[in-house]
Amino acid sequence: MNDGAGVGGFVQKLKDRLDLFQNRQRNRPFLEACMGACALVCMAEGRVSLSQRVHVDQVLETLTELKVFDPHEGVELFRSYVDAILADPQDGRQKIFDIVLREAADAQSANTIIRICLAVSEVNGQLPMAAQVEIVALANRLGVEPLDCGLYIDDTNHFNV
Repeated sequence: MNDGAGVGGFVQKLKDRLDLFQNRQRNRPFLEACMGACALVCMAEGRVSLSQRVHVDQVLETLTELKVFDPHEGVELFRSYVDAILADPQDGRQKIFDIVLREAADAQSANTIIRICLAVSEVNGQLPMAAQVEIVALANRLGVEPLDCGLYIDDTNHFNV
């Protein structure tokens, strides 16, 4: 019998679970801010497209900070934010803006959130104007320069993608 290996394996599993729990706790505010920002941008046109839903799933499955969560948890959070906007557009949007502003604690997080919004809202290689306006407004509220996130200003001082 190799009880030492069994105990060591148990301890390692316990450590792995603790690490996962700590990562989830540390990254939960980022998940909430990302899903809130995505809901705001996706709802800019009044509804969430299938393409946008697929992009949200892809973000949840590929972004390192969000991989610690079950993708369904992120999708449910996104859906709850969309439902809040649908139920009361003004109040729902304000509550979600408040969550995003509170949870996007640093410049790197804010910049990443804006880039995620750009990726999620792109449809057939294009960024719808309503989504673009929402992203620029969100970037301004987060203190992120639109130029730094893939949005740029042309010679006529209009935002383009």
